[in-house]
Amino acid sequence: MDYTNIEEKMKKTVSVFEQNLSEIRAGRANPAILNKVRIDYYGTPTPINQVAGISVPEARLIVIQPWDMSVLKEIEKAILASDIGINPNNDGKVIRLNFPELNEERRKELVKEIKKIAEDAKVAVRSIRREGIDEFKAKQKNSEITEDDLRTAEDKIQKMTDKKIEEIDQLLEAKEKEVMSI
Repeated sequence: MDYTNIEEKMKKTVSVFEQNLSEIRAGRANPAILNKVRIDYYGTPTPINQVAGISVPEARLIVIQPWDMSVLKEIEKAILASDIGINPNNDGKVIRLNFPELNEERRKELVKEIKKIAEDAKVAVRSIRREGIDEFKAKQKNSEITEDDLRTAEDKIQKMTDKKIEEIDQLLEAKEKEVMSI
């Protein structure tokens, strides 16, 4: 019996969860926060990292240096329009993003947000489990596999699910510690 499709979907879900976590601003400057910000570059929505160099010279500072100075204003507008919650400082050559210290209240809000994202990832994994089991139940109903095969498949899929949910919990715990300890 083939479980690779189910396992791949679960891996993809965990990987998307990891990416979502990396985009959460945890007080430290992380260039991944700009991944979803796009500018209008000659009529094409373009990620900032394709039109500018992005560096992190200090723990709380991101510097964006466009290769084409004509896009400086566009980058500034895109950052202001995005929901990252940081005001860009434009000095005519580069844009600086200063990350403020996180207060206790903001940390707790971030932890709630992280937990919600984790719960969404767990729901997605469980949904993949349900689809996989339904697929095997349909095969059993069509007499393609035996009842024992179905039970074995359900057990194996459940073990994969438990493993992925444990991974999500570990990632959640690590990110939670990171946010609360900054």
